Amino acid sequence: MPVIFLTARSSEVDRIVGLEIGGDDYVVKPFSPRELTARVKAVLRRSHSVAPQVDLRNVKPSHALCIDETTLQATFFGEALLLSATEFRLLQTLSRHPGRVFSREQLMNLAWEDPCSAMERTVDAHVKALRQKLRTVREDVDPIMTHRGFGYSYRVDWEGK
Repeated sequence: MPVIFLTARSSEVDRIVGLEIGGDDYVVKPFSPRELTARVKAVLRRSHSVAPQVDLRNVKPSHALCIDETTLQATFFGEALLLSATEFRLLQTLSRHPGRVFSREQLMNLAWEDPCSAMERTVDAHVKALRQKLRTVREDVDPIMTHRGFGYSYRVDWEGK
């Protein structure tokens, strides 16, 4: 879900923090309604665009995760992963934003078809199952990082190990 900050706080530090914690845009008061409308449309346009498909195996051998969004297939070190739809969307969400920490609630909203039907701890169970499937390919590599009390992220530093 796109986030636009509307605020009276106009310092550079406030704008940077707002964007770094996940805001897609930062609008400072006073603003014109036409500018706000244009910014909302731009953010919505960007949020609905399809991310470019990159086969990381062709970039460097150490980049071992490939997610093909057209065939809904994921490979890890060249081996196909047999993922449930939720596990696929969970891995897709995390890998699209390396280093970004997602709360359980955010992951449910992004990866579950009906986020209201599940409890937050369900995310933990799916992450555990996803990790087991990744470890069947490479036991020594875990690209998902747990942030105790916060949630999960896709490790920035795991590749090449």
